[in-house]
Amino acid sequence: MAFTWGSALRISVLLILVAAIVLACYFLPVEKLLKDFLLWVEQDLGPWGPFALAVAYIPLTVLAVPASVLTLGGGYLFGLPIGFVADSVGATLGSGAAFLLGRTIGKPFVVAKLKDYPQFQSVALAIEKSGFKICLLLRLAPLLPFSMLNYLLSVTPIRLGPYLLSSWLGMMPITLALVYVGTTLKDLSDVTHKWSEFSPGRWVRSTQILITFSASCFNLYSDLFSAICRRS
Repeated sequence: MAFTWGSALRISVLLILVAAIVLACYFLPVEKLLKDFLLWVEQDLGPWGPFALAVAYIPLTVLAVPASVLTLGGGYLFGLPIGFVADSVGATLGSGAAFLLGRTIGKPFVVAKLKDYPQFQSVALAIEKSGFKICLLLRLAPLLPFSMLNYLLSVTPIRLGPYLLSSWLGMMPITLALVYVGTTLKDLSDVTHKWSEFSPGRWVRSTQILITFSASCFNLYSDLFSAICRRS
């Protein structure tokens, strides 16, 4: 790839972003900041709380900070219906922001490096033809971390609209399960610190929700997967 000031600027911004993420996670009291934010949402924002919660997904997702605390917090603060809607919209907004950032900064560099690899060309062609289906399958069966998947998909040919819609639909099962778990918590500290210490019953019930919701989509994404395989 020929050197250009544009590519140098993109690489510099990417390195600065990675350094900022590492330093923030190491030095900042992330747990306390998240707890203070949720406390502020609970005590001061009233009906605007769900909107603030949804918007908060954007910086966390862009910085690749796990946003499961917000998902649990939505269930704890607002209950299942409102919390689920706020978290679902927020996760989609966050994934869209990370997607746009990755496409703006990283795509030209990554594509230039991988364009000579046949495997990458095959994957890119499959996503160009069936981007919605592939993204939906990746979200329903998240083999990669949420934040990593956002940035990886940003360098593929999938368009923003299908990416957002498939991400929104595909993230619904895990979002619903985590929001439900949030509704069972008794204290805000459990959301930010001890949320992994749930009783087995809570995990069983949340798992049942996840399995039930996913099973209803089983025939759909099985057919989609078969169609993708036939086209490959």
